[in-house]
Amino acid sequence: MRRTILTEEHEMFRASFRTFIDREIAPHFERWEQAGIVDRSLFSAAGAAGFLAMAAPEEYGGGGVDDFRYNLVIGEELAYSGFASPGVGITLHNDVCLPYYLSLTTDEQKARWLPGICSGELITAIAMTEPAIGSDLASMTTSAIRDGDHYVVNGAKTFITNGINADLVIVAVKTDPSERHKGMSLLVLERGMEGFERGRNLEKVGLHSQDTAELFFTDCRVPVANLLGTEGMGFMHLVENLAQERLSIAVGAVAAARQALRWTLDYTHERTAFGQPIASFQNSRFALAEMATELEIAEVFLDRCVDALCAEELTVEEAAMAKWWCTELQKRVVDQCVQLHGGYGYMLEYPIARAYCDVRIQTIYGGTTEIMKEIIGRSLRPGN
Repeated sequence: MRRTILTEEHEMFRASFRTFIDREIAPHFERWEQAGIVDRSLFSAAGAAGFLAMAAPEEYGGGGVDDFRYNLVIGEELAYSGFASPGVGITLHNDVCLPYYLSLTTDEQKARWLPGICSGELITAIAMTEPAIGSDLASMTTSAIRDGDHYVVNGAKTFITNGINADLVIVAVKTDPSERHKGMSLLVLERGMEGFERGRNLEKVGLHSQDTAELFFTDCRVPVANLLGTEGMGFMHLVENLAQERLSIAVGAVAAARQALRWTLDYTHERTAFGQPIASFQNSRFALAEMATELEIAEVFLDRCVDALCAEELTVEEAAMAKWWCTELQKRVVDQCVQLHGGYGYMLEYPIARAYCDVRIQTIYGGTTEIMKEIIGRSLRPGN
């Protein structure tokens, strides 16, 4: 089915980014997978090529084009290449972190941070999850107590994507520990601040080239000038930006599932059993037909959500629907594709095996499937 939401300019951008992948990612990806982290030079190369912070104003080095469809193209192409969409940290930088620096910063903060974010000199991350809590952000214990012109931050965060590479980390803290949601604020912690330490680069089931770290804060003095948005409004700031984050995850999920199906179509038409291609058996044809149909349906809904986001009309509930449905679909598709590969689907020399390892986190981070259903369920009223 033809993608009606993308223009010729988006497809030209796609071709350029595909060339960037071939030149800057493909030659290094296996080394990054072994090292558990990408080279920082990837971000500077992406910035120089115009693939970072497309929505940032040109005066700061951005693209000056606030159009999520360009982000969609990047997420899709990373997934189509087999280098899992979130796996190299670019989508986190562009889709998740950048909006905070565009919508919540003062003019002074924009001048201080945006040029480096656009160039790739400053790599970004966001830190919400703590060792003792998952999705219950209001129960966080990382505190930031005002002391003159500084906040004194104490606590820890975990599962932080780009946690090792990051130069700027948006940290959710309690500026009023006596409150729950109303006590939360966002601070930007910078590389080199005294009392800000990184723990180990965590070993994961998949997404090995994506550095994921523990962060520790011990009497870390953060200037009040690094407060992002309004004190006490941190939870609302997060809610306002989580819709785009979840849509970004959904984009990568559908694209990765479609690529898994492509690999499987090639394999089942080439591989024979009992003297005929695996794809010729009715069970295989039905499985392939089901996956192809569900992906078409998912893509139509996803495109509708992208349109809504670009029009600033995407609701929290719609983003939750997209994140839940598309990531669960990705899990089902990849699992079925491994099955159709047979024993070879379990061999890491086949890309479907890596996809199987990478897919498991999709229904967990960015809000679990259960949390997505809770968000949707709470919004439902008689007569809807």
